[in-house]
Amino acid sequence: MLVTKQPLFRKFWYPVIPLSELSEQPQAFELLGEPLVLWLDREGKPAAVRDRCCHRSAKLSLGKVVEGNICCPYHGWTFNSSGICVCVPQNKHNSISPSYKVPAYRCVEKYGYVWVCLDEPLINIPDIPEAEDSEYRLIPEFYERWNCAGLRVMENELDMAHPTFVHTTTFGSEEHPIPDVMEFQETEWELYYHSVLGVENPQQQQQNLNLEETKTLRTIDGTWFVPFTVKLRIAYPNGKVHIIVNTMTPINDSASQMVQFCLRNDTEAEVKSSEVIAFDRAVTLEDKRILESTDYDVPLDVSQEQHMITDKPGIIIRRKIAALLKKYGEVEQTRIRFL
Repeated sequence: MLVTKQPLFRKFWYPVIPLSELSEQPQAFELLGEPLVLWLDREGKPAAVRDRCCHRSAKLSLGKVVEGNICCPYHGWTFNSSGICVCVPQNKHNSISPSYKVPAYRCVEKYGYVWVCLDEPLINIPDIPEAEDSEYRLIPEFYERWNCAGLRVMENELDMAHPTFVHTTTFGSEEHPIPDVMEFQETEWELYYHSVLGVENPQQQQQNLNLEETKTLRTIDGTWFVPFTVKLRIAYPNGKVHIIVNTMTPINDSASQMVQFCLRNDTEAEVKSSEVIAFDRAVTLEDKRILESTDYDVPLDVSQEQHMITDKPGIIIRRKIAALLKKYGEVEQTRIRFL
């Protein structure tokens, strides 16, 4: 499945850039193969339009923000957040043609990131209640390009068979190649996954979680939000909770922007954010090394790859995406077989 060939994926919200990166100048981003320019308007709200001036196709992202509008670096044509040209310096005394415009996209701020939807959205931005809960602190972690399909990462996040072999220096346990518990519940737009997995706790993780045990059980309650966001709520026996929210924003068919933040029910005084990020950094790099070696053209027809019992979350995800493609009349029609 190639994401840019499926118009369905244009109907979802994706985080494309931290809001803080728009404070000084416009920024470019590629979303599903669509070149975007993002900036802050006069009210400080994010805006997104196609990164091509309608005059001579120069990149607007090379320009500057003037009174909350984006100004083209080539001839100074200026566009507002709706993509309408509001100034042509060479034509000050005449009205501006209504054809002088560029495509504009829905654009909002949430969780400290700018989210964009290229088409009429089917659902809202994923709801993360803990982000509004004073008992939790939000820690921005990673914002970086991964050369792999977002679907591969979503499956990986709910795959409890890989830690033994991939996370050998962070938390994987040779004694627990599969979880003790796997339970699933589906809704129209989500998959809820509950599991219990035995893990190792290296010294850094013991400090981060105020644990003395080198071996513990992780209780994991995961939520996959269609199409490329996952929330992992990881609970430990001492009451500590570490929540990871990861969105793989599709840049193009072969690359995704990994946007990850975490939420924890502790304080900076107890555990420094830098230490939390350092451990999660080690975990993500172990995943990245493997996932960037996988094929980005992920088959939705499960008969095209082999499977085992712990692959069930991924199979459900593929089935749900295939059903959405069929429901919304997209190009690719896909057969799904269950094990």
